Amino acid sequence: MAAADAVTDPVPDDRADDLALALRLADTADAITITRFRAADLRVAHKPDRTPVTDADTATEDALRSVLGTERAGDAVLGEERGGCVPESGRGWVLDPIDGTKNFSRGVPAWATLIALTVHGRAVVGVASAPALRRRWWAAEGRGAWMSEAGGPPRRITVSGVTDLGDAYLSTTDFRTFAQAGDLQRWLALGDACWETRAFGDFWQHCLVAEGVIDLAVDRTASTWDLAALLPIVAEAGGRLTDFAGANTYAGGSAVTSNGAVHDAALAVLRR
Repeated sequence: MAAADAVTDPVPDDRADDLALALRLADTADAITITRFRAADLRVAHKPDRTPVTDADTATEDALRSVLGTERAGDAVLGEERGGCVPESGRGWVLDPIDGTKNFSRGVPAWATLIALTVHGRAVVGVASAPALRRRWWAAEGRGAWMSEAGGPPRRITVSGVTDLGDAYLSTTDFRTFAQAGDLQRWLALGDACWETRAFGDFWQHCLVAEGVIDLAVDRTASTWDLAALLPIVAEAGGRLTDFAGANTYAGGSAVTSNGAVHDAALAVLRR
Protein backbone atom coordinates (compact mmCIF):
# COMPACT_ATOMS: atom_id res chain seq x y z
CA MET A 1 0.00 0.00 0.00
CA ALA A 2 2.97 2.33 -0.42
CA ALA A 3 1.82 5.71 -1.64
CA ALA A 4 4.63 8.20 -1.19
CA ASP A 5 4.71 8.97 -4.91
CA ALA A 6 1.03 9.94 -4.93
CA VAL A 7 1.46 13.17 -2.98
CA THR A 8 2.53 16.05 -5.17
CA ASP A 9 1.52 19.22 -3.32
CA PRO A 10 4.23 21.72 -2.34
CA VAL A 11 5.78 20.82 0.99
CA PRO A 12 7.72 22.87 3.55
CA ASP A 13 11.29 21.88 4.41
CA ASP A 14 11.95 18.15 4.26
CA ARG A 15 8.43 16.87 4.95
CA ALA A 16 8.36 14.96 1.66
CA ASP A 17 11.25 12.76 2.79
CA ASP A 18 9.75 12.35 6.25
CA LEU A 19 6.38 11.34 4.82
CA ALA A 20 8.00 8.90 2.41
CA LEU A 21 9.85 7.30 5.32
CA ALA A 22 6.68 7.12 7.42
CA LEU A 23 4.93 5.32 4.57
CA ARG A 24 7.82 2.88 4.23
CA LEU A 25 7.63 2.25 7.95
CA ALA A 26 3.95 1.45 7.52
CA ASP A 27 4.85 -1.07 4.80
CA THR A 28 7.32 -2.68 7.20
CA ALA A 29 4.66 -2.88 9.91
CA ASP A 30 1.99 -4.27 7.59
CA ALA A 31 4.26 -7.10 6.50
CA ILE A 32 4.54 -8.24 10.13
CA THR A 33 1.07 -7.55 11.48
CA ILE A 34 -0.95 -9.06 8.66
CA THR A 35 1.10 -12.24 8.85
CA ARG A 36 0.42 -12.59 12.58
CA PHE A 37 -3.25 -11.59 12.37
CA ARG A 38 -5.43 -14.62 13.20
CA ALA A 39 -2.29 -16.77 13.49
CA ALA A 40 -2.95 -19.96 15.43
CA ASP A 41 0.22 -19.49 17.47
CA LEU A 42 -0.31 -15.79 18.30
CA ARG A 43 0.97 -15.14 21.81
CA VAL A 44 -1.12 -12.78 23.95
CA ALA A 45 0.00 -11.47 27.34
CA HIS A 46 -1.30 -8.70 29.60
CA LYS A 47 0.49 -5.59 30.77
CA PRO A 48 0.15 -4.26 34.36
CA ASP A 49 -2.82 -2.12 33.29
CA ARG A 50 -4.54 -5.33 32.06
CA THR A 51 -4.41 -4.28 28.42
CA PRO A 52 -3.31 -7.04 26.03
CA VAL A 53 -0.02 -7.17 24.16
CA THR A 54 0.85 -9.71 21.48
CA ASP A 55 4.10 -10.91 19.98
CA ALA A 56 3.09 -8.93 16.89
CA ASP A 57 3.04 -5.67 18.90
CA THR A 58 6.59 -6.05 20.12
CA ALA A 59 7.96 -7.46 16.85
CA THR A 60 6.46 -4.59 14.89
CA GLU A 61 7.76 -1.88 17.18
CA ASP A 62 11.22 -3.46 17.22
CA ALA A 63 11.26 -3.55 13.41
CA LEU A 64 10.23 0.09 13.15
CA ARG A 65 12.84 1.16 15.68
CA SER A 66 15.47 -0.72 13.69
CA VAL A 67 14.58 1.17 10.50
CA LEU A 68 14.56 4.49 12.32
CA GLY A 69 17.91 3.68 13.89
CA THR A 70 19.34 3.44 10.39
CA GLU A 71 17.37 6.16 8.61
CA ARG A 72 17.02 8.74 11.41
CA ALA A 73 19.63 7.83 13.98
CA GLY A 74 19.50 11.22 15.69
CA ASP A 75 15.72 11.25 16.21
CA ALA A 76 14.05 10.33 19.49
CA VAL A 77 11.47 7.52 19.55
CA LEU A 78 8.45 6.92 21.77
CA GLY A 79 6.64 3.59 21.40
CA GLU A 80 3.80 2.01 23.30
CA GLU A 81 5.71 -1.17 24.03
CA ARG A 82 9.33 0.01 24.46
CA GLY A 83 8.85 3.47 25.96
CA GLY A 84 10.83 6.62 25.19
CA CYS A 85 9.73 10.24 25.00
CA VAL A 86 8.60 13.01 22.68
CA PRO A 87 11.21 15.79 22.89
CA GLU A 88 10.09 19.37 23.43
CA SER A 89 12.74 20.46 20.94
CA GLY A 90 14.08 18.53 17.99
CA ARG A 91 12.55 15.56 16.23
CA GLY A 92 10.77 12.50 17.58
CA TRP A 93 8.83 9.54 16.22
CA VAL A 94 5.74 8.19 17.99
CA LEU A 95 4.82 4.55 17.34
CA ASP A 96 1.78 2.49 18.18
CA PRO A 97 2.58 -0.86 16.58
CA ILE A 98 -1.00 -2.09 16.86
CA ASP A 99 -3.73 0.32 17.88
CA GLY A 100 -6.70 -1.90 18.65
CA THR A 101 -4.81 -4.87 20.10
CA LYS A 102 -8.02 -6.24 21.63
CA ASN A 103 -9.51 -6.42 18.14
CA PHE A 104 -6.30 -7.87 16.72
CA SER A 105 -6.12 -10.59 19.35
CA ARG A 106 -9.74 -11.60 18.75
CA GLY A 107 -9.54 -11.62 14.95
CA VAL A 108 -11.51 -8.40 14.42
CA PRO A 109 -9.96 -6.53 11.46
CA ALA A 110 -10.31 -3.01 12.91
CA TRP A 111 -6.73 -2.29 14.03
CA ALA A 112 -3.85 -0.25 12.66
CA THR A 113 -0.23 0.76 13.03
CA LEU A 114 0.10 4.45 13.92
CA ILE A 115 3.26 6.37 13.02
CA ALA A 116 3.86 10.05 13.74
CA LEU A 117 6.74 12.48 13.43
CA THR A 118 6.93 15.36 15.87
CA VAL A 119 9.11 18.43 15.46
CA HIS A 120 9.57 20.57 18.57
CA GLY A 121 6.65 18.70 20.11
CA ARG A 122 4.26 19.34 17.21
CA ALA A 123 2.91 16.40 15.18
CA VAL A 124 3.71 17.17 11.54
CA VAL A 125 3.44 13.76 9.83
CA GLY A 126 0.95 11.00 10.53
CA VAL A 127 0.19 7.59 9.03
CA ALA A 128 -2.50 5.11 10.10
CA SER A 129 -2.22 1.81 8.26
CA ALA A 130 -4.95 -0.83 8.63
CA PRO A 131 -3.99 -3.73 6.34
CA ALA A 132 -6.80 -6.04 7.45
CA LEU A 133 -9.27 -3.31 6.45
CA ARG A 134 -7.14 -2.70 3.34
CA ARG A 135 -7.05 1.01 4.15
CA ARG A 136 -4.37 3.56 4.90
CA TRP A 137 -4.61 7.23 5.85
CA TRP A 138 -1.75 9.72 5.89
CA ALA A 139 -0.92 13.41 6.07
CA ALA A 140 1.98 15.81 6.34
CA GLU A 141 1.83 19.41 7.40
CA GLY A 142 0.87 21.56 4.42
CA ARG A 143 0.23 18.60 2.11
CA GLY A 144 -3.38 17.67 2.81
CA ALA A 145 -4.82 14.39 4.09
CA TRP A 146 -5.07 11.28 1.94
CA MET A 147 -6.29 7.71 2.03
CA SER A 148 -6.13 4.62 -0.15
CA GLU A 149 -8.45 1.66 -0.11
CA ALA A 150 -8.05 -1.91 -1.37
CA GLY A 151 -4.89 -1.04 -3.24
CA GLY A 152 -6.63 1.67 -5.24
CA PRO A 153 -5.27 5.11 -6.07
CA PRO A 154 -4.87 7.63 -3.25
CA ARG A 155 -7.61 10.19 -2.86
CA ARG A 156 -7.62 13.39 -0.90
CA ILE A 157 -10.01 13.45 2.05
CA THR A 158 -11.88 16.25 3.81
CA VAL A 159 -14.17 16.46 6.78
CA SER A 160 -17.93 16.74 6.52
CA GLY A 161 -19.93 19.94 6.18
CA VAL A 162 -22.33 19.27 9.05
CA THR A 163 -22.72 22.44 11.11
CA ASP A 164 -25.37 21.57 13.72
CA LEU A 165 -24.50 19.24 16.61
CA GLY A 166 -28.03 17.88 16.38
CA ASP A 167 -27.21 16.53 12.92
CA ALA A 168 -23.84 15.05 13.91
CA TYR A 169 -22.84 11.39 13.73
CA LEU A 170 -20.89 10.59 16.92
CA SER A 171 -18.58 7.70 17.82
CA THR A 172 -16.60 6.66 20.88
CA THR A 173 -14.41 3.73 21.86
CA ASP A 174 -15.71 1.98 25.00
CA PHE A 175 -18.32 4.11 26.77
CA ARG A 176 -17.36 2.39 30.03
CA THR A 177 -14.23 4.55 30.14
CA PHE A 178 -16.57 7.45 30.86
CA ALA A 179 -18.19 5.49 33.68
CA GLN A 180 -14.81 4.55 35.12
CA ALA A 181 -13.85 8.24 35.16
CA GLY A 182 -17.15 9.26 36.73
CA ASP A 183 -18.18 11.00 33.51
CA LEU A 184 -20.89 8.71 32.14
CA GLN A 185 -23.47 11.49 32.25
CA ARG A 186 -21.26 13.58 29.97
CA TRP A 187 -21.22 10.84 27.34
CA LEU A 188 -24.99 10.33 27.62
CA ALA A 189 -25.58 14.06 27.30
CA LEU A 190 -23.38 14.29 24.22
CA GLY A 191 -25.10 11.28 22.68
CA ASP A 192 -28.49 12.86 23.31
CA ALA A 193 -27.29 16.08 21.66
CA CYS A 194 -26.26 14.30 18.46
CA TRP A 195 -28.21 12.67 15.65
CA GLU A 196 -26.69 9.19 15.89
CA THR A 197 -24.09 7.34 17.94
CA ARG A 198 -21.91 4.31 17.27
CA ALA A 199 -18.73 2.83 18.74
CA PHE A 200 -16.26 2.40 15.89
CA GLY A 201 -13.48 2.89 18.41
CA ASP A 202 -9.75 3.51 18.55
CA PHE A 203 -8.00 5.01 15.49
CA TRP A 204 -10.79 4.16 13.05
CA GLN A 205 -13.35 6.64 14.35
CA HIS A 206 -10.91 9.52 14.04
CA CYS A 207 -9.98 8.52 10.50
CA LEU A 208 -13.68 8.36 9.65
CA VAL A 209 -13.99 11.94 10.90
CA ALA A 210 -11.13 12.93 8.58
CA GLU A 211 -12.89 11.19 5.68
CA GLY A 212 -16.13 13.07 6.38
CA VAL A 213 -18.00 9.80 7.01
CA ILE A 214 -18.82 10.78 10.60
CA ASP A 215 -18.65 14.18 12.22
CA LEU A 216 -17.44 13.69 15.79
CA ALA A 217 -15.41 11.16 17.78
CA VAL A 218 -14.45 11.11 21.45
CA ASP A 219 -11.97 9.11 23.51
CA ARG A 220 -12.27 9.59 27.28
CA THR A 221 -8.88 7.98 27.83
CA ALA A 222 -6.11 8.06 25.23
CA SER A 223 -2.32 8.05 25.23
CA THR A 224 0.16 10.04 23.15
CA TRP A 225 0.81 7.07 20.83
CA ASP A 226 -2.95 6.72 20.26
CA LEU A 227 -3.33 10.26 18.96
CA ALA A 228 -0.09 11.76 17.61
CA ALA A 229 -0.45 10.20 14.14
CA LEU A 230 -4.12 11.12 13.94
CA LEU A 231 -3.72 14.82 14.70
CA PRO A 232 -2.13 15.79 11.35
CA ILE A 233 -4.54 13.54 9.44
CA VAL A 234 -7.57 15.21 11.00
CA ALA A 235 -6.08 18.71 10.81
CA GLU A 236 -5.02 18.42 7.17
CA ALA A 237 -8.51 17.15 6.33
CA GLY A 238 -9.88 20.40 7.76
CA GLY A 239 -10.92 19.14 11.19
CA ARG A 240 -9.83 19.56 14.79
CA LEU A 241 -8.35 17.31 17.45
CA THR A 242 -8.26 18.56 21.03
CA ASP A 243 -8.43 17.15 24.51
CA PHE A 244 -11.60 17.52 26.56
CA ALA A 245 -10.34 20.87 27.86
CA GLY A 246 -10.12 22.18 24.30
CA ALA A 247 -6.31 22.23 24.04
CA ASN A 248 -4.88 21.42 20.62
CA THR A 249 -2.77 18.51 21.83
CA TYR A 250 -2.27 14.80 21.37
CA ALA A 251 -0.92 14.48 24.92
CA GLY A 252 -3.88 15.59 27.00
CA GLY A 253 -5.06 12.11 27.96
CA SER A 254 -8.36 12.45 26.09
CA ALA A 255 -9.49 13.32 22.59
CA VAL A 256 -12.27 15.01 20.70
CA THR A 257 -12.03 15.04 16.92
CA SER A 258 -14.54 16.74 14.69
CA ASN A 259 -15.12 18.45 11.39
CA GLY A 260 -14.41 21.70 13.24
CA ALA A 261 -17.89 23.12 12.82
CA VAL A 262 -19.43 21.14 15.70
CA HIS A 263 -16.35 21.07 17.91
CA ASP A 264 -17.09 23.91 20.30
CA ALA A 265 -20.69 22.77 20.76
CA ALA A 266 -19.50 19.25 21.60
CA LEU A 267 -16.95 20.56 24.10
CA ALA A 268 -19.62 22.69 25.74
CA VAL A 269 -21.77 19.61 26.32
CA LEU A 270 -18.81 17.63 27.70
CA ARG A 271 -18.00 20.46 30.12
CA ARG A 272 -21.57 20.93 31.25
